[in-house]
Amino acid sequence: MHAHGLLRAGFVPPAAIRCLQDYLRLRADHISLAASHVQHLQKALERMNIKLHDVISDLTGVSGLAVIRAILAGERTPEQLLLRCDRQIQCKKAERVKESLQGTWHEEHLFALRQALESWEHYQRQIDACDRQIEEVLTRINGSSGVPLQEGSAKSRKRPGGNAPRIAALRHAVISLCGGKDLAVLPALTEYSILQLIGEVGTDLTQWPTEKHFTSWLGLAPGTHQSGKRHGKAKSKHKRNRAGRLFCVIARSLVRSKDMALGGFYRRLAARRGGLVANVALARKLATLFWRVMVKGMDYVEQGLAHYETLVLESKQRLLQRLAKQLGQTVVPMPAKA
Repeated sequence: MHAHGLLRAGFVPPAAIRCLQDYLRLRADHISLAASHVQHLQKALERMNIKLHDVISDLTGVSGLAVIRAILAGERTPEQLLLRCDRQIQCKKAERVKESLQGTWHEEHLFALRQALESWEHYQRQIDACDRQIEEVLTRINGSSGVPLQEGSAKSRKRPGGNAPRIAALRHAVISLCGGKDLAVLPALTEYSILQLIGEVGTDLTQWPTEKHFTSWLGLAPGTHQSGKRHGKAKSKHKRNRAGRLFCVIARSLVRSKDMALGGFYRRLAARRGGLVANVALARKLATLFWRVMVKGMDYVEQGLAHYETLVLESKQRLLQRLAKQLGQTVVPMPAKA
C-alpha cells in the first residue's frame, strides 16, 4: 500500500529540528529531576523542624541557597542565618525567618540535606550543559537559514520563567529561527515556550493544510460523537501529543489574566462547561493563532478584555432580536438610570 501511495507518512521534523528536540526534551527531564530534589531539600528541613520554605517563596533562590549552605557550613544562630537573606526579606520577614530557623540539627538530617543540595546542583550543571548545546544548534540553524539575527529589536515585554534557558540573545535567535516572525506577540508565549513548540512541530507549518488539520493533529480539536439525533460517548479517546500538552500548559497561564480577551473567553466557557473543557478550548485558540502567524504572518493585536466583553454583549443582543422576531415580539431597551 505504501509503494502505491495509499498510505500517508506521519509528520517527521527535519534533522536539525530533531536535534533541537532531543536537547530540549533531555533538558525538560533534568528540570523534572531537579524539582524532585527540591522536595528532598524541603523534606530534610521538615525533619529538622526548619520551616524556611514556608516563609520565603523559593528555596532554591539566592536567599534560600545562602541559608542552606550556611547551615551545612555549621552556622546555627537564626540571627546570623538571617543576614544571609536578601535585604527585603530582612526588613519585611525578619521575625518570621528567625522563628522558622528554630530547629534540631541531627546529623542524619544534615546528611540528607547535603545530598539533596548536591543532587540539585548536579542537575543544574546538566541543564547548563544542555543550554550550551541548544545555543550551538540555534547558531547552526540560523547560520544555514540565511535569516540574520535581528540585533537591536525591541526587548521582550514578558519576564522569562525560572526554567528558561540561560542563552544570550535568545529572543533574537528564536525570531530568526521562525523566519523573522515574532511569536512573542501572542498572549502567554515566551521565548522558551516558543522554542519548545518549534522543537516539536518545526518551522514549516504548511505540512498541515489548514489550522483545523493542525489542531486535530495536536489532539485539541473538539470531538463530535453524533449520529442523527443520537449523542454517544467516543469510541476512541482523543490523545494529545507533546505539542498539544504544551499548548494546554501555556493556556493555564491566561486563566487569571485580568485584561486579556482570551482570559475572558476561558472564564466564560469555564462557567458553563468546566475548567478542563475551557483549558482545551483555550489551548486550541492559541494553537490556531500560532499556525496563522507561522503560515500567513498574521499580526496579532491584543484588544483587551473590554473589547471582548463588548463583542459578547453584541452577540447576545443579536440573538435576542432574532428570537423576538421569531415569536412576533419586539425588544424594548430599558431606559438608562440617571
